[in-house]
Amino acid sequence: MAYTSLAPLNAILNATATVLLLAGFVFIKRKQVAAHRACMLSALAVSAVFLISYLTYHYHVGEVRFSGTGWVRPLYFLILIPHVMLAGLIVPLALATAYFALRTRFTTHRKMARWTWPLWIYVSITGVVIYFMLYRLYTPIMP
Repeated sequence: MAYTSLAPLNAILNATATVLLLAGFVFIKRKQVAAHRACMLSALAVSAVFLISYLTYHYHVGEVRFSGTGWVRPLYFLILIPHVMLAGLIVPLALATAYFALRTRFTTHRKMARWTWPLWIYVSITGVVIYFMLYRLYTPIMP
């Protein structure tokens, strides 16, 4: 298997996490706690697989540069920079939010989830957008 095939896999994992996060949100609004828990734990597992795949990809492939020019270049970085910054926050936030839920400390879980969920969904969606901009809309500059 070529390591370059991990890039589309990463986008698929991000898209899957997005769907699971949205489904989890809908389920908790409908007070379907078991379905919410299943979706959120699945999103956590999919995101963990994504992180392993992402790190493996960049360890072997290196830094891939965006080739777009003109107005799309600042747009790409406007999406990429907050995505990268927030992606670093998501790991401890998602783990802590899940920890409080699994410990049945739901008051703390709900307070954290109000921050974690919007950031996590943003990172998941923009991960897919970045993939399409970097690999599909423009030719990536490989190291």
